Amino acid sequence: MDKNELRKIVSDQNNISIEGNFIEREIFTKAEEYMKNNFVIVLTGLRRTGKSTLLKQLRKKYPGYYLNFDDDRLINFKVQEFQDLYEVFIELFGEKNIFYFDEIQNVSGWERFVRRLHDENKKVFVTGSNANTLSRELGTHLTGRHLNLNLFPFSFREYLSLKNFKFEKNEIYLTEKKVQIKKYLSEYLKDGGLPEYLISKNNEYVKTLYENILYRDIITKYKIGNEKSLKEIIYFIANNFSKEISFNSLKKMTGLGSPTTVKDYLEFMENCYLIFLVEKQDYSFKKRIYANKKVYLIDNAFATYLNSKNTEGFGELLENVVFLELKRMKKEIFYFHDKKECDFVIKENTKIIQAIQVCYELNKNNKEREINGLLEAMKEFKLTQGTILTYEHEEELTLDGKKIIIKPVWKWLLEQ
Repeated sequence: MDKNELRKIVSDQNNISIEGNFIEREIFTKAEEYMKNNFVIVLTGLRRTGKSTLLKQLRKKYPGYYLNFDDDRLINFKVQEFQDLYEVFIELFGEKNIFYFDEIQNVSGWERFVRRLHDENKKVFVTGSNANTLSRELGTHLTGRHLNLNLFPFSFREYLSLKNFKFEKNEIYLTEKKVQIKKYLSEYLKDGGLPEYLISKNNEYVKTLYENILYRDIITKYKIGNEKSLKEIIYFIANNFSKEISFNSLKKMTGLGSPTTVKDYLEFMENCYLIFLVEKQDYSFKKRIYANKKVYLIDNAFATYLNSKNTEGFGELLENVVFLELKRMKKEIFYFHDKKECDFVIKENTKIIQAIQVCYELNKNNKEREINGLLEAMKEFKLTQGTILTYEHEEELTLDGKKIIIKPVWKWLLEQ
């Protein structure tokens, strides 16, 4: 690559203002904490969830070199040209000790250069939107030298910040505040937490983002020829998220050659953070692997866009929000299904420590089923307390000597 062209790209990108009224992400504090150690920091997440914006916030407080490799002018950039890039950085900005690289996985072999910077005691932040690519390359050359940060779409707390809704912790119980919070939760369930979509409210944005992920991150990257079957699986998931899925059933539905191909397609979707698969809790590793999975979406905006039925106000959206919050909390999540079902059981080390059931409302048609599913999981894992999260119901029960806390999901989200 011509060094003069490289110099121009670096200048162009670094002349873009890093000023702005940004919503400070909750992960920013952790990123600052990581700034103080000597590990390479790897920031991952779905496209357009705010990774570049987070880097801007960090760069403003901790100036350093910056380059975004998701630039069409860098499509032919090769690993051997990192030395030229380093020299251009010094020529233009003098010597610095912090490097910020956006979407660095676009350059094959990038980890070798980052390893060299690390060995020279430089601080390096890299971002990427493909979990598989990053983990494979990090495992090859940066084992034990990096820390991961996962950035999700806006949490409900961040959504409230975007809406400029301020409250003290004890104010959430005041009637006026509570009514406003529930109104915002209703909107959040439908709109999700994609930052740019929440600002623009342009449905074309969700469509464009979805198509970028589909074509750039999945079809092109993994060289998928059967686009039709892939789309059928995605639409099926969008209409059945939070439910159990079977690889074999999806194989029959799409006409794909084997359940293994279905599994591969789902893994490709996971790698680019479009979906998450959750395993059934079982002490047998083999049974866990072969059991049905439950599937969740990275954001409710995709559910609203891709879903063929009206999901507004339905339990699936509420359950997806709870799942994403548990992921933000870095919980190890499984589902339980024996005679009855429990949505989430949380494992810590080798022990299940928590059971959570989610439903939009408890009524005469579902109350016994939801409570009994939770109780069965609590008995199985010897838990004395369990939680049912609903849209607005609040109550405490004691059944069979076990305590069940029924709580509005908005309160649970704001307590985390």
